[in-house]
Amino acid sequence: MTFIVLNEKTIWIVKANGDRVPFDSQKVRATCVRAGASRKAAKRIAERVGRKVRDGTKTSEIYKMVLNALKIEDEGKVIHHKYRLKESIMRMGPAGYSFENYVGEILHAYGHNVVMIRSIEHGKCVRHEIDLITEFVSTGEKYIIECKYHHMSGLYTGIKESLYTHARFLDLNDKYDHEMLVCNTKLSSDAITYAKCIGQQVISWRYPPNNSLERMIEAKGLYPITILGLNKYELDSFARNDMMLIKDLVNSKLNILSNETGISYQRLERLQNLAKQILQ
Repeated sequence: MTFIVLNEKTIWIVKANGDRVPFDSQKVRATCVRAGASRKAAKRIAERVGRKVRDGTKTSEIYKMVLNALKIEDEGKVIHHKYRLKESIMRMGPAGYSFENYVGEILHAYGHNVVMIRSIEHGKCVRHEIDLITEFVSTGEKYIIECKYHHMSGLYTGIKESLYTHARFLDLNDKYDHEMLVCNTKLSSDAITYAKCIGQQVISWRYPPNNSLERMIEAKGLYPITILGLNKYELDSFARNDMMLIKDLVNSKLNILSNETGISYQRLERLQNLAKQILQ
């Protein structure tokens, strides 16, 4: 791990939950590269941000520094939107989008058929409200899926969510083959340890390393429409028309969509072009 050091002293920054951690310029570089920046551009951005970071700087301030640095780069117009993926997912709830529906779209792209969303299932002992029920097409195996959504940074999904997901599965395992917990934040270390122990499948931010939520989204271009930096009227209009992914916008006939949403053709055309660039 590489830290930015000034006068031989590690710089400590403050996370959203109040924890103090060393500033790691490599994390800035890696995130920029994953958003689509070249390695040279990512290095320049990390150096530019590193010169501004001081002891006690908040991660939210560093996030804004990176966004501003991305805008300076020639390619930043598209990349800075991709960099805001986590924020964009957190905007979905307030914008009127269901996280369960979004998870269903993601899993469908990875071979699941969504059987039910927010259903009541009768277990051996009690009734349960299940967020998602899916069937994996290639095997026919059935999943019950708990979706945990947070609209603020700095919150972890913890052992409690993992425990009640497993408890529901145990009461329903005569009907279903697998359990899964999906969340838009990081998992606590206890939740990861417990999930590994009981065989619970999990998808979260940054975990599992090669199949985390953000990697699954990026690999299939499943970006939410909130990533486009829309105003409230536009968000409300798209939500009313069940447009959740930027792919929906790319595949739309703009003259029809303009009539349905009340958004001008010219604005929709600009947004559609941006969506196409993000998906390249």
